[in-house]
Amino acid sequence: MTSKWLALVIVVLACLNPFAIAAENPPIERHYLYVAAPGIRDDLKYGGHGLLVFDIDNGHQFVRRIPTAGLNGKGAVMNVKGICASAATSRVYISSLESLQCIDLLTEKPIWEKHYEGGADRMSITPDGKTIYLPSLEKDFWNVVDAASGDVITKIVTKSGSHNTLVSADGRLAFLAGLKSKVLTVADAKEQKAIGTVETFGGFVRPFTINGKGTLVFACVNDLLGFEVGDVPSGRMIHRVEVQGFKRGPVLRHGCPSHGAGLTPDEKELWVVDAFNKRVHLFDATVMPPKQLESIALKDEPGWVTFSIDGRYAYPSTGDVIDVKTRKILLSLKDENHQDVQSEKMVEVDWAGDRVARVGDQFGVGRVTK
Repeated sequence: MTSKWLALVIVVLACLNPFAIAAENPPIERHYLYVAAPGIRDDLKYGGHGLLVFDIDNGHQFVRRIPTAGLNGKGAVMNVKGICASAATSRVYISSLESLQCIDLLTEKPIWEKHYEGGADRMSITPDGKTIYLPSLEKDFWNVVDAASGDVITKIVTKSGSHNTLVSADGRLAFLAGLKSKVLTVADAKEQKAIGTVETFGGFVRPFTINGKGTLVFACVNDLLGFEVGDVPSGRMIHRVEVQGFKRGPVLRHGCPSHGAGLTPDEKELWVVDAFNKRVHLFDATVMPPKQLESIALKDEPGWVTFSIDGRYAYPSTGDVIDVKTRKILLSLKDENHQDVQSEKMVEVDWAGDRVARVGDQFGVGRVTK
């Protein structure tokens, strides 16, 4: 058959069943890392100001910078406090000290920015993209926000110094951690009210992560180089794990030895940061308490760690990109000016053709739900 006749046959088949050709040529998937800056306090030397996009499939090369809001009343750039995204609505959200902004991922244009009573901190969005749990800035309450409009639906008052927030993978629970309390509040994310706590932590609760079922919490706490494990059903801390072989020392930021803990998506490992020693420590999370495995030296003090959705890469806040399997640092994130990029606020966004297929999380969360 000549190429002319073959082309004619394809056209005829497409007319008879237009989905047949599309099925044979599904949209190409691409994976990008969206990094909010300034993501290390308000220090512009680590990536300037904006939402920086990196091509995960192409050696994490810099792609573009999306302009963002987040200025105070004097026009100065404020600290980015958190980032989250929704595949359901194709939106990304960035919180700063005073406000929350919403950006359309398809057009890369701002939709709204709103300022909130008491400021804003590290938020989390429900899987359906409808509701955001937004902490005030180390105050007494969380705002429950309509993700479409930015309007406040209700408040959850904990009087804990509201700070870090995580919604479970099934959208059932919201975990609310204040940095002035040893108690982690558990809220019903659908009823939008507190229903329980996880208590007996050995210090004020700092960054934490959860497993995919929402039954375990792995939390950094003040004055501990290491982490503690909380059992959600019982509401109790069940294990305290200290990093072995390394000493504590003064840190530049956050005031605690470990400010960042992340589970690999398969939940086999827990990675915990160590600012003073400029390392991330790896633990076997398939046993309880988790068992220390090895450590990876970083170029700077880490204050966070998360992972790619597929678990191939680890992203400490230092901008190092680590191969999870080999434990090797592959590269450092660089902006359009070839300057180092560091941030504690980043999220993966995967595309299938011109639509958002899935999004990751700024926290390194477990993804085993069965």
